[in-house]
Amino acid sequence: MSNEVQVTFDARDPRALSSFWRDVLGYVHPAPPGVDLPEGADPLAAWDEFLAGIGVPEAERNARSAIEDPAGRGPRLFFQQVPEEKTIKNRVHLDVRAAPGLRGGERMDALEAECARLVALGASRVRRDEPEPPMSAGFIVMTDPEGNEFCLD
Repeated sequence: MSNEVQVTFDARDPRALSSFWRDVLGYVHPAPPGVDLPEGADPLAAWDEFLAGIGVPEAERNARSAIEDPAGRGPRLFFQQVPEEKTIKNRVHLDVRAAPGLRGGERMDALEAECARLVALGASRVRRDEPEPPMSAGFIVMTDPEGNEFCLD
């Protein structure tokens, strides 16, 4: 038997941060328990309706959010609201594999294109590390909208 992994983010705004990572990874917000969403329905609106229906005050409805890989391969990401801002470097970070199998200039061009897409979503670029064969194929360090570090790899 193997264990499943869920990656949890502390966040000031769980809904916004989960939406950012949804768009980065191509994940989806799951439907609320027992709710079958019609094709094209907004799962976040369904969550608002579900939470209101069970009596969760509006001020508490952004306390948590989650996204899942629609193909079921990647880990579930969970976002929980915390009162404090991020203050130090992550000890664990995500590597977004944006250029698997590519090398050299082609790889770095693919990473730059993905970097531009993610900056448009609200990420920030920190630095580019050039390829140093044989140990490094090159990568770009970025932060999400709340300052959590991740790499384009």
